[in-house]
Amino acid sequence: MQKGKLLIIDDEERLRGLLARILQLEGYEVFTAPTGKDGLKKLQQEPANVVLSDVKLPDINGIELTSQIKNTWPATEVIVLTAFGTINDGVKAIKLGAFDYITKGDDNEKIIPLVSKAMDKALLQQRVQELENKLNDKFGFDRIIGNSAAIKEVISLAQKVALTDTTVLLLGETGTGKEVFAEAIHQASSRKGKPFVAVNCSAFTKELLESELFGHKAGAFTGAAKDKKGLFEEANGGTIFLDEMGELDLELQAKLLRVLESQQFLKVGDTKPTQVNVRILAATNRDLQAEVESNHFRSDLFYRLSVFQIVLPALRERKNDIPLLAGFFVQYFASKVKKQVTGISRGFTEKLEAYSWPGNIRELKNVIERAVILCEGQELDETLLPNDILHTQLSRSNMLSAFDLSSVEKLHIQRVLNHTQGNRIEAARLLNIGVATLYRKLKEYGLA
Repeated sequence: MQKGKLLIIDDEERLRGLLARILQLEGYEVFTAPTGKDGLKKLQQEPANVVLSDVKLPDINGIELTSQIKNTWPATEVIVLTAFGTINDGVKAIKLGAFDYITKGDDNEKIIPLVSKAMDKALLQQRVQELENKLNDKFGFDRIIGNSAAIKEVISLAQKVALTDTTVLLLGETGTGKEVFAEAIHQASSRKGKPFVAVNCSAFTKELLESELFGHKAGAFTGAAKDKKGLFEEANGGTIFLDEMGELDLELQAKLLRVLESQQFLKVGDTKPTQVNVRILAATNRDLQAEVESNHFRSDLFYRLSVFQIVLPALRERKNDIPLLAGFFVQYFASKVKKQVTGISRGFTEKLEAYSWPGNIRELKNVIERAVILCEGQELDETLLPNDILHTQLSRSNMLSAFDLSSVEKLHIQRVLNHTQGNRIEAARLLNIGVATLYRKLKEYGLA
């Protein structure tokens, strides 16, 4: 069984061949090259986990070669072979990223264990990279399906803000994928190796939610037998996603505001503040501006959360993405229930596109899962759809047409809101309409 790939670069043919035979006997897949240029060409053809290179090569200094290798293949470990009296070259190579150096002739017994250590490190880095790639596939922006202008625009916004530590407020109807976007933002940020903690604020009573978010001290209330860490502590160093923010009690809103401003909070029953380093992403399907005006949501918290707003489009606003999403869900559920369902009939697709999808992507996912379970052939047809979707008629009212004035206006308002990061006063100014008119149109188009 091969233990990894190793490249030896040395102009001394006898030494090169001897090292190759020794390391092949240890189970490594070994390649050789007489010059730095040949070595780089070999790496381009067959990337190696470890490179064993002489410092004195006929065409390039081994120190410069180390720099080139580490810049192009950062996961490859380099061991430098130095002659007696050129140890300083080995030290310089290490400063440029080499794993270590050994002196020719004097350190022969160290070659095998040193190569083994370098190989272990290189293979570990390779495994970490593979896991990161899987995480990106599972939680990154690549998992967001769609080619519509509406979804591309919000993905672009999210990718830009992901690189910062800014608080983000995700707005949109239920089922539009707010948690998916929150996970993708976390995965694309500098905190991606740290915890991502999601909590639905509407799933707890006020008292229980306070304890869940901030933790409590033993004896703080009946049943609190021992100290408990809250979710903010669990997310320390990473990201916390607060879904359904609009459901928060006013007292908890005040406590959350303190966390946003100082990264500190008091546990239930504690007198000493707890310090954390957490990025906050929040989401709601409520109109927080209206909640502020009706005194149901703190204005200072709203403005603190609204540093960067992203409004996710409803599925009915990106209908050309429906076939893509449906195809993905068919493949997913067919594999899950072990069925050979490979296609969707035209009639099935037309019914999906005619429906208004009040439950958005989540509803579409459930409909496809049901259809796959009921399907007895290889293709989904309209008979497998629920009655409310089956009897939907395609009409001007639920089509998003490039020629329909209301559709164009609706999409334009959505884009302006994204441009202003959800700031409706600024959006009304840019649209050259009154704020009251904008609110009416938002309600009319289902964007409120």
